[in-house]
Amino acid sequence: MSVGMQELLIFLAIGLVAGWLAGLLLGGGGLLRNLIVGVIGAFVGGWLLSVANISLPIGNVLVSQIITATIGAIVVIIVARVVAN
Repeated sequence: MSVGMQELLIFLAIGLVAGWLAGLLLGGGGLLRNLIVGVIGAFVGGWLLSVANISLPIGNVLVSQIITATIGAIVVIIVARVVAN
């Protein structure tokens, strides 16, 4: 497996976990929805924390990325619900 493929699979796994965690907190679910929300949330969370100049004090990079993506996924779900209503 190439390095690029491995990185893509790890990114998708992080997005899936983040979407699942956001779904647990806010309700909803489904594998595809969790994946989409988590992947979009990874970008949104990274952007939000960067703009706010927040660095998570977590030593484990993978856990930090999951938390960042989950924060973003929560924001994505909330925005989607506000727009839908």
